[in-house]
Amino acid sequence: MVVQIRRQTLALIVPNQRYLHEIRTYDGRQLRSHWIYETTGIQGDAIVAFQGEADVRGENLVDLADQRAGLFIAGKSMLHFIAESFGPDLVRAVFMQRLLVLITAEQLYLKGVKELSRTGDDLYVGSGKLSVSIATVSAVSCLVHFGVNLSTEGTPVKTACLEQLGVDARQFATDVLTGFVREIDSMSRAQTKVRSVP
Repeated sequence: MVVQIRRQTLALIVPNQRYLHEIRTYDGRQLRSHWIYETTGIQGDAIVAFQGEADVRGENLVDLADQRAGLFIAGKSMLHFIAESFGPDLVRAVFMQRLLVLITAEQLYLKGVKELSRTGDDLYVGSGKLSVSIATVSAVSCLVHFGVNLSTEGTPVKTACLEQLGVDARQFATDVLTGFVREIDSMSRAQTKVRSVP
């Protein structure tokens, strides 16, 4: 019996980016294919950021463990990032998610934030949880939501927030968007300058 193993490749297309000025609530329904296109007119791989409340419950929770435990995501004011890359590949979605988390951590370090730590796809300042995140796939694309607390109001667990850290949300969003796109561009170019080996 011959078993064929399909090698997964991380095909990278440099995404478009945009900061959305409208305040909007993130309730989980935005984490679907073509939401960015329908909202902004940007077609293809993209990442957007916007500010607003978070209220994700019940069937809108993508994390099955959270859903089974009856947990929910809530916060009165968060900075949300949604990324979409076409081609349904959960491995690539998780890589994108972790890259976004690491770019965010890097930007916070550059701004002098102390006591910052990462556990998987979560960022903490001291014992306060700074972010929430999920990566999944639709029938046609990889999808990531990453939220950073702007305030601690309305959060169901102990949290940290950008307000406490003295970080301007809009400038920070721009820095993260730019860093994410720049890193993917660098990774894409790195693939074109090497030869194969035996």
